[in-house]
Amino acid sequence: MSDAIDDFVEDVKRQIYEETKDAYGETAYQRWRNPLYVGRMSDPDGHGCLGGVCGDAVEIFLKIQDDRVVDASFISEGCGSSTVCASFAAEMSIGKKPSEILEITGEAIVDRLGGLPKEDMQCAFQAAQTLHLALNDYMEKRRDVGSG
Repeated sequence: MSDAIDDFVEDVKRQIYEETKDAYGETAYQRWRNPLYVGRMSDPDGHGCLGGVCGDAVEIFLKIQDDRVVDASFISEGCGSSTVCASFAAEMSIGKKPSEILEITGEAIVDRLGGLPKEDMQCAFQAAQTLHLALNDYMEKRRDVGSG
């Protein structure tokens, strides 16, 4: 009896994986299965947090040295698309100067993914906005240090 249940569960998982890959594409599917840059960063130079209209929350952390992002990470509480988009936002920021981070938009994240279903597009925009909030936090801290 247990083997029949295990087989049923495996079939359902396989079906979910196939449907997800079909709906989101290979790039987003692989990142959903194995998200990169996940985790809270201790003592970040910049931090942004933003709640989405759907109830998802994303945090992005930046470490910046010599005017370039040297490390980035994120935490996402929400759907798989939110996690995928935040992961790509963090990845896309590494090696960038602060001015270049502003070029990482929701559209740029969607392009990097090769598209998203229409109902999940807002996840890419939320990730980009959160990244920009982290950059803004860094810039404000830098300004405060410079004026003190």
